[in-house]
Amino acid sequence: MTPPAPRSIRGQYERLGARAFYEQCGPAYRNPHEPIIAQSLSAACQAWPLDLSHMLDLAAGSGEVTLALRALGAGKIDGIDPFTAEAYQLRTGQAAERIGFAEIAAGALSDRQYSLIACSFALHLCEKSRLPDLCYQLAQISDALLILTPHKRPEIRSAWGWDLAGEQILERVRTRLYRKTVECIRH
Repeated sequence: MTPPAPRSIRGQYERLGARAFYEQCGPAYRNPHEPIIAQSLSAACQAWPLDLSHMLDLAAGSGEVTLALRALGAGKIDGIDPFTAEAYQLRTGQAAERIGFAEIAAGALSDRQYSLIACSFALHLCEKSRLPDLCYQLAQISDALLILTPHKRPEIRSAWGWDLAGEQILERVRTRLYRKTVECIRH
């Protein structure tokens, strides 16, 4: 007899792997933690001087960050997610590019510039071996990185281009603001 499929997203990750989970469930994906994500973003905007003029919603899911930041007065927001682009478009009314961490680590966004990059409940899924290159590439396109995570992970090091500027914890969700430590290399 086959055991029943886990109901939690973490259980699905353990059963299928994160990539397979999003490949199967991407179009219908909804983050069950959306209310605390919105509250955490609101608290971050109150606590820190964030430039919301042109943002990147990295690993955008179904647009939880985009929708919350729009409600807070954000300007232009670009969404990127290789698995949930359909869900993002359905909820936000705008297309998300299908670009993943591997492509970004290889420089896929090197011709862009953002006032802030926000990544919610996803950066801890990046392969540890790829995380330094990904962080370095993100530091080439923005001066500020906002990470929301239900874990202590990811641990981002100064050598990768970012220094921790602040952290808030709201209902076990960590919101961390990083500021760039490296100078951009222009191609």
